[in-house]
Amino acid sequence: MAEYRINDLAEASGVSVRNIRVYQDRGLLPAPVIRGRTGWYSDEHLVRLNLISRMLERGYTFATISELLHAAHYGMRVEQILRGTPKGGRFRNFKRAATITITELRKTLNATDRSIALSQKLGLLAKDGAHYAIRNPELLEGAETLVKAGVDIDVLLDRWVRVQDDLEDVAKSFVSIITDKYFDENLPDLGEEQVSKMAELIQTVRPMAHEIVESTFRQALDKQISVAIGEASTYFDASAVDGEPVGPAAAAAVDRDDDAGAVEAGEQTGETRTVADRTD
Repeated sequence: MAEYRINDLAEASGVSVRNIRVYQDRGLLPAPVIRGRTGWYSDEHLVRLNLISRMLERGYTFATISELLHAAHYGMRVEQILRGTPKGGRFRNFKRAATITITELRKTLNATDRSIALSQKLGLLAKDGAHYAIRNPELLEGAETLVKAGVDIDVLLDRWVRVQDDLEDVAKSFVSIITDKYFDENLPDLGEEQVSKMAELIQTVRPMAHEIVESTFRQALDKQISVAIGEASTYFDASAVDGEPVGPAAAAAVDRDDDAGAVEAGEQTGETRTVADRTD
């Protein structure tokens, strides 16, 4: 890897020494490695300078460039920064929540050592010195909401692990559409053109599989939400006991009492009538 003194970096990038120092002061460019009394820059610094120059040419401000570069560093997507921050989204305000302390994790999420380690493994958090970088602010905010509602954070993370394992099988299934057809005894004899075509086919599967999984999951999730809401509504539709709403089991008991009362009343009048008969 090439190394540059600041004057060499300025010549290679076309950026003045003064501007290089300005970019460092504004946090756009990482500091050089100091050896002795000399600061040494790498090819990564050169690539970063070229990127900054192109973004400035396109009219981006220093503030915007800083946010986008920090977003890339912490694994966030550009659209998460550009689409705006909803009000009240503590973790969605990137400038405020680039990192979070272990104390805050334990306070806001009731996080244990296990859940913190699992969050790192799943890519929700990344160790950053004495803090943790927030890789997905929206997910962390949603997790905090669930925890405040009484849901154990480990329940959410364990479901995430389960989904991850299931999706590994789904991904393998889609890729096998190509491998089952082309990965056979003739594979070693395929020419470069055929191998290239096969690689293109596998890449074609990617957006198709993504769309199938996303749309199918959306439909399945909507269905399950409707089922859950339907089950919840039975509690409100049930009869009230002592002025309080009751659940399905209690409502069924009330219905049975009504049936028994109807039969008893019928016996007293010499008639045995069902609840349905009473509507005649």
